[in-house]
Amino acid sequence: MAHRFITQAVVVGARVFGRAFAEAYRQASASSKYSRAAMDSGGSSSSHSNNLVSSGLTLDEACQILNVRSPQGGKADMEEVMERFKRLYDVNDPTKGGSFYLQSKILRARERIELEAKQTQETLDRKAEIEQGWNPKMYKDQ
Repeated sequence: MAHRFITQAVVVGARVFGRAFAEAYRQASASSKYSRAAMDSGGSSSSHSNNLVSSGLTLDEACQILNVRSPQGGKADMEEVMERFKRLYDVNDPTKGGSFYLQSKILRARERIELEAKQTQETLDRKAEIEQGWNPKMYKDQ
């Protein structure tokens, strides 16, 4: 009689686990398709700038976490960002009773703002090079 209950418990557990695994796979697949479609339809770097990146933060969220203004025209005050980052990162140090989760969010927010500034600077450099024409840097031996 006991073997019957054990067999039923194993079978029911396997079915529940199988259904949960299948549902998780479906959700992951749908999420992957959605993010791929969003990246493909984006096109320009300005539309990519507000999309989620690998850190999972938008630029607005990153600015709210560090309590800085959004970059105006692609220019961010990196000194202010670094000052706020250092202060908040130190305050949330787990050895001093802070939160590792908050510390990692602060780090991701700084990385997101730096990524935005870098992308904007590259775009501006490309535009300036197009306007000036291609001028290779030649170094002559002296």
